[in-house]
Amino acid sequence: MKNIFVYAACAMVCAGLPAQTPENTAAKPAAAGAERLSPEETNTRAYIELLRTDVKKSKSQIMGEVMQLDTDEAQKFWPLYKDFETDLSKLGDQVVAAVSTYAENYGKMTDALADQLANKVLSIEQQRNALKKKHYDRMKASLGGITAMRFLQVENQLERLVDLQIAAQLPISSE
Repeated sequence: MKNIFVYAACAMVCAGLPAQTPENTAAKPAAAGAERLSPEETNTRAYIELLRTDVKKSKSQIMGEVMQLDTDEAQKFWPLYKDFETDLSKLGDQVVAAVSTYAENYGKMTDALADQLANKVLSIEQQRNALKKKHYDRMKASLGGITAMRFLQVENQLERLVDLQIAAQLPISSE
Protein backbone atom coordinates (compact mmCIF):
# COMPACT_ATOMS: atom_id res chain seq x y z
CA MET A 1 0.00 0.00 0.00
CA LYS A 2 2.97 2.28 0.49
CA ASN A 3 3.41 2.30 -3.30
CA ILE A 4 0.04 3.98 -3.82
CA PHE A 5 1.19 7.05 -1.92
CA VAL A 6 4.46 7.25 -3.83
CA TYR A 7 2.77 6.89 -7.23
CA ALA A 8 -0.04 9.28 -6.39
CA ALA A 9 2.29 11.88 -4.91
CA CYS A 10 4.45 11.74 -8.03
CA ALA A 11 1.38 12.09 -10.23
CA MET A 12 0.22 15.13 -8.28
CA VAL A 13 3.61 16.82 -8.29
CA CYS A 14 4.24 16.07 -11.96
CA ALA A 15 0.76 17.27 -12.88
CA GLY A 16 1.27 20.57 -11.09
CA LEU A 17 4.70 21.53 -12.31
CA PRO A 18 3.96 22.03 -16.02
CA ALA A 19 0.88 24.09 -15.21
CA GLN A 20 3.04 26.66 -13.46
CA THR A 21 5.18 27.51 -16.47
CA PRO A 22 4.28 30.51 -18.63
CA GLU A 23 4.26 28.40 -21.82
CA ASN A 24 1.31 26.39 -20.52
CA THR A 25 -0.81 29.26 -19.28
CA ALA A 26 -1.97 30.39 -22.69
CA ALA A 27 -5.37 29.16 -23.69
CA LYS A 28 -6.28 27.97 -27.14
CA PRO A 29 -7.33 30.80 -29.41
CA ALA A 30 -10.81 31.92 -28.47
CA ALA A 31 -13.61 31.38 -30.90
CA ALA A 32 -15.51 34.41 -32.08
CA GLY A 33 -17.81 35.57 -29.30
CA ALA A 34 -16.19 33.38 -26.66
CA GLU A 35 -15.61 34.90 -23.25
CA ARG A 36 -12.25 36.53 -22.62
CA LEU A 37 -10.39 35.14 -19.64
CA SER A 38 -7.86 36.87 -17.47
CA PRO A 39 -4.41 35.26 -17.31
CA GLU A 40 -5.26 33.99 -13.80
CA GLU A 41 -8.52 32.40 -14.98
CA THR A 42 -6.78 30.88 -17.99
CA ASN A 43 -4.03 29.46 -15.78
CA THR A 44 -6.56 28.08 -13.29
CA ARG A 45 -8.58 26.35 -16.01
CA ALA A 46 -5.47 25.00 -17.72
CA TYR A 47 -4.12 23.73 -14.40
CA ILE A 48 -7.37 21.99 -13.51
CA GLU A 49 -7.66 20.32 -16.91
CA LEU A 50 -4.03 19.19 -16.80
CA LEU A 51 -4.49 17.84 -13.30
CA ARG A 52 -7.65 15.97 -14.31
CA THR A 53 -5.98 14.46 -17.39
CA ASP A 54 -2.80 13.37 -15.62
CA VAL A 55 -4.61 12.08 -12.56
CA LYS A 56 -7.10 10.08 -14.61
CA LYS A 57 -4.27 8.32 -16.46
CA SER A 58 -2.24 7.87 -13.27
CA LYS A 59 -5.26 6.64 -11.33
CA SER A 60 -5.79 3.76 -13.75
CA GLN A 61 -2.13 2.79 -13.50
CA ILE A 62 -2.17 2.99 -9.71
CA MET A 63 -5.49 1.17 -9.48
CA GLY A 64 -4.21 -1.64 -11.71
CA GLU A 65 -1.06 -2.08 -9.68
CA VAL A 66 -2.69 -1.98 -6.25
CA MET A 67 -5.73 -4.09 -7.12
CA GLN A 68 -3.55 -7.09 -8.11
CA LEU A 69 -6.29 -8.69 -10.18
CA ASP A 70 -6.03 -12.03 -11.94
CA THR A 71 -7.23 -12.29 -15.55
CA ASP A 72 -10.81 -13.23 -14.66
CA GLU A 73 -11.11 -10.47 -12.06
CA ALA A 74 -9.58 -7.90 -14.42
CA GLN A 75 -12.15 -8.73 -17.11
CA LYS A 76 -14.91 -7.96 -14.61
CA PHE A 77 -13.24 -5.04 -12.85
CA TRP A 78 -12.12 -2.75 -15.69
CA PRO A 79 -15.53 -2.24 -17.33
CA LEU A 80 -17.00 -1.46 -13.91
CA TYR A 81 -14.13 0.91 -13.15
CA LYS A 82 -14.55 2.64 -16.50
CA ASP A 83 -18.25 3.22 -15.71
CA PHE A 84 -17.27 4.62 -12.31
CA GLU A 85 -14.71 6.99 -13.85
CA THR A 86 -17.26 8.18 -16.43
CA ASP A 87 -19.75 8.99 -13.69
CA LEU A 88 -17.04 10.56 -11.53
CA SER A 89 -15.89 12.84 -14.34
CA LYS A 90 -19.35 14.43 -14.38
CA LEU A 91 -18.83 15.38 -10.76
CA GLY A 92 -15.39 16.62 -11.71
CA ASP A 93 -17.07 19.05 -14.10
CA GLN A 94 -19.06 20.41 -11.17
CA VAL A 95 -15.87 20.81 -9.15
CA VAL A 96 -14.22 22.70 -12.01
CA ALA A 97 -17.24 24.99 -12.27
CA ALA A 98 -17.22 25.68 -8.51
CA VAL A 99 -13.46 26.34 -8.45
CA SER A 100 -13.79 28.65 -11.45
CA THR A 101 -16.64 30.57 -9.83
CA TYR A 102 -14.60 30.87 -6.64
CA ALA A 103 -11.51 32.08 -8.51
CA GLU A 104 -13.49 34.57 -10.61
CA ASN A 105 -15.12 36.05 -7.51
CA TYR A 106 -12.31 35.75 -4.99
CA GLY A 107 -11.77 39.49 -4.54
CA LYS A 108 -15.47 40.31 -4.56
CA MET A 109 -17.02 37.45 -2.61
CA THR A 110 -20.45 38.08 -1.10
CA ASP A 111 -22.14 36.19 1.72
CA ALA A 112 -24.74 34.89 -0.72
CA LEU A 113 -22.14 33.59 -3.19
CA ALA A 114 -20.02 32.09 -0.40
CA ASP A 115 -23.09 30.27 0.89
CA GLN A 116 -23.96 29.08 -2.63
CA LEU A 117 -20.43 27.75 -3.20
CA ALA A 118 -20.26 26.08 0.21
CA ASN A 119 -23.56 24.32 -0.41
CA LYS A 120 -22.37 23.29 -3.88
CA VAL A 121 -19.25 21.71 -2.37
CA LEU A 122 -21.35 19.87 0.22
CA SER A 123 -23.70 18.66 -2.52
CA ILE A 124 -20.78 17.41 -4.61
CA GLU A 125 -19.45 15.50 -1.59
CA GLN A 126 -22.85 13.85 -1.08
CA GLN A 127 -23.07 12.95 -4.76
CA ARG A 128 -19.53 11.56 -4.73
CA ASN A 129 -20.26 9.35 -1.72
CA ALA A 130 -23.50 8.11 -3.29
CA LEU A 131 -21.59 7.36 -6.49
CA LYS A 132 -18.90 5.42 -4.63
CA LYS A 133 -21.59 3.45 -2.77
CA LYS A 134 -23.35 2.59 -6.03
CA HIS A 135 -20.17 1.38 -7.70
CA TYR A 136 -18.92 -0.37 -4.56
CA ASP A 137 -22.15 -2.39 -4.54
CA ARG A 138 -21.73 -3.25 -8.23
CA MET A 139 -18.14 -4.37 -7.67
CA LYS A 140 -19.08 -6.35 -4.59
CA ALA A 141 -21.79 -8.20 -6.56
CA SER A 142 -19.35 -9.00 -9.36
CA LEU A 143 -16.02 -9.44 -7.56
CA GLY A 144 -16.78 -9.98 -3.88
CA GLY A 145 -16.46 -7.84 -0.78
CA ILE A 146 -12.68 -7.92 -0.38
CA THR A 147 -11.94 -6.74 -3.92
CA ALA A 148 -14.72 -4.14 -3.73
CA MET A 149 -13.35 -2.85 -0.43
CA ARG A 150 -9.84 -2.65 -1.92
CA PHE A 151 -11.24 -0.57 -4.79
CA LEU A 152 -12.98 1.72 -2.31
CA GLN A 153 -9.83 2.12 -0.19
CA VAL A 154 -7.66 3.00 -3.18
CA GLU A 155 -10.28 5.35 -4.61
CA ASN A 156 -10.66 7.13 -1.26
CA GLN A 157 -6.91 7.59 -0.92
CA LEU A 158 -6.55 8.94 -4.44
CA GLU A 159 -9.58 11.18 -3.96
CA ARG A 160 -8.03 12.72 -0.86
CA LEU A 161 -4.79 13.42 -2.72
CA VAL A 162 -6.62 15.11 -5.59
CA ASP A 163 -8.74 17.14 -3.17
CA LEU A 164 -5.63 18.22 -1.30
CA GLN A 165 -3.91 19.22 -4.53
CA ILE A 166 -6.87 21.38 -5.56
CA ALA A 167 -7.28 22.89 -2.10
CA ALA A 168 -3.59 23.75 -1.91
CA GLN A 169 -3.97 25.91 -5.01
CA LEU A 170 -6.93 27.90 -3.69
CA PRO A 171 -6.48 30.77 -1.28
CA ILE A 172 -8.67 30.78 1.84
CA SER A 173 -11.69 33.04 1.48
CA SER A 174 -11.41 36.45 3.08
CA GLU A 175 -13.51 39.57 3.34
